[in-house]
Amino acid sequence: ALPMSIIGTFSVMYLLHYSLDNLSLMALTLAVGFVVDDAIVMLENIVRHLEMGKPKMQAAIEGAAEVGFTILSMTFSLAAVFIPFLFMGGIIGKLFHEFAVTIGVAILVSGFVSISLTPMLCSRFLKPQHETTHGWMYNAIEYIFEAWLRLYDYTLTLTLRYRWTTMVVSFALFAATAYLFMITPKGFLPSEDQGRFSISVEAIQGISYDEMVRHQQQVADIVSKEPEIAGYTSNIGGNGSSVNTGRINVDLKPRADRTRSVDEIIAGLRPKVAQVTGVRVYMTNQPPINLGGQQGARSLYQFTLQDTDSAELYDWAPKMEAAIRDTPGILDVSSDLQLRNPQIFVEMDRDKIATLGLTATQVETALYNAYGTRQVTQIYATNNQYQVILQVAPEFQKDPAALRLLYVRSNTGRLIPLDTVAHVRTNIGPSAISHTGQLPSVTISFNLAPGYSLGDAVSAIQTRAGELLPATIATRFQGTAQAFQDSLQGLGLILLMAVIVIYIVLGVLYESFTDPLTILSGLPSAGFGALLTLIIFRTDLSLYAFVGIIMLVGLVKKNGIMMVDFAVEAQREHGLSPLEAIHKACLVRFRPIMMTTMAALVGTLPIALGLGAGAESRRPLGLAVVGGLLVSQLLTLYITPVYYEIIEGFRLRLTSGRPQAAVATATPTPSVP
Repeated sequence: ALPMSIIGTFSVMYLLHYSLDNLSLMALTLAVGFVVDDAIVMLENIVRHLEMGKPKMQAAIEGAAEVGFTILSMTFSLAAVFIPFLFMGGIIGKLFHEFAVTIGVAILVSGFVSISLTPMLCSRFLKPQHETTHGWMYNAIEYIFEAWLRLYDYTLTLTLRYRWTTMVVSFALFAATAYLFMITPKGFLPSEDQGRFSISVEAIQGISYDEMVRHQQQVADIVSKEPEIAGYTSNIGGNGSSVNTGRINVDLKPRADRTRSVDEIIAGLRPKVAQVTGVRVYMTNQPPINLGGQQGARSLYQFTLQDTDSAELYDWAPKMEAAIRDTPGILDVSSDLQLRNPQIFVEMDRDKIATLGLTATQVETALYNAYGTRQVTQIYATNNQYQVILQVAPEFQKDPAALRLLYVRSNTGRLIPLDTVAHVRTNIGPSAISHTGQLPSVTISFNLAPGYSLGDAVSAIQTRAGELLPATIATRFQGTAQAFQDSLQGLGLILLMAVIVIYIVLGVLYESFTDPLTILSGLPSAGFGALLTLIIFRTDLSLYAFVGIIMLVGLVKKNGIMMVDFAVEAQREHGLSPLEAIHKACLVRFRPIMMTTMAALVGTLPIALGLGAGAESRRPLGLAVVGGLLVSQLLTLYITPVYYEIIEGFRLRLTSGRPQAAVATATPTPSVP
């Protein structure tokens, strides 16, 4: 089933013009643990019929017919989990559209293979029980399994006897899941080691280019001494930035040649670069996916203030910046508000200009010739060409007093000193005025301290803004922080829609309103296990982890389907009571439930262990799935039967009016065929 399912998925990906990228490969990796589930159920049931003494052809036909509907229910309901992703817009919809299609196709193909190819192979290659000999390892494993089954039989009987106690535990588990969701740190995209990071350097406003070069070179010298650094590029200004800002892009050696991750290297460099006087240094591990935001931001996350009154905005923005800087867990706070940039104003006396036979254009031309970038000619060499730029000598560019030495040539050929026709004064003003949505704005950038989640930072900043800023100033997050805010609402809607879609699919398949409720009764235990695992491993509930929880919705209900489907058939064909039917179903389906869960666990384990390049971003998904499966595997084996017995017994009392008390208190222990 595995190669056929994967090859079939590749075929559909080729037809849809999909590529093999991080998300599609992660979908295929996860699918390896899921596509064998249907084949396991089919194979196990055929072997069970074979052990009854039936010929292998008859065992294959009857076994396949018995679980065919079960496999269809498992396949369609699991694939339905990913339908809401296809209709979601925004960055999350774009990110996970290909992921959802890939894993959904793999599940559908595996279901088709399991009801067609698997029974055929069983009818040809399986051997009857009396023709099969087993070694000591098989016998030891079977002995252990039989001991587990007897223990499960005994504990299940007690659980069904004290079913109301189990219901109380179930409700407590639901409340605990809600509590864990509230306290679990929320994140967006996990930090990933891409072998590079960026450094932003900010100096005092009005610093000269030469001084800025000297300061940035000091920072670069400290960085270059780190043994993990392979190289760096350094630049100052550019892309609309002022001269007092610079940027250093650092490339690291391959991960196999390093003992520290990117985040550890940044943490080690912070106290070293802080010793450079005269500049502020901000270091950022850029995310693997760029989600926009303001160009030239010094830190990863951005918070923007907007106001129609620029004076009020510029008055409150520094106060908000100071409040964010004092917030625990937030580092590298900076602002694009630079109002103290030194400026030189040349005020021309137009009357004197006219008296002396000059024009204002001649004065402006003289200033541009001296301090601009006027190209006067071009030199053509053998292998290159050079532009000749007219400027005054560098020593006359450093002091505003040198303007007094500048002369303007009149139409009569006279040289007239500039200070004769103009007055020079100095002042301070903004180096740039930022606008967002056509309104004046100030953007505050920040990074997070290790172990501090983006959700906590966003909540803290929103609280401080509500307490400090007047109502006339509008606030919003940009870039990654804004996408995080949108994802909290979008992912919650996807989770709700996934549950609703599965309920509808199961309701159509079983033609019942109550059976889907029983099947989905194990969802709180899966959520509890996933969130508890994230807390234990100090991992944020990020975008990938949330996708893992949504996948658990489809995985956990498989156990319920196998139990409920057999119980419904036992009631219908053999006239058993709900208690007898679900008890027998749990024992018969115990082996395939254990097998499918272990297959999913083993398939997800490489992702949970964080193996391979870029594993930091995928690991939360693996942890959520593994933790959810482990806890739900234990709890759903007891919670789902209790829900079935109570809900089905209540339904029968409503439809037939016959009391079921005597049946509900019985504790049968039927033998497993």
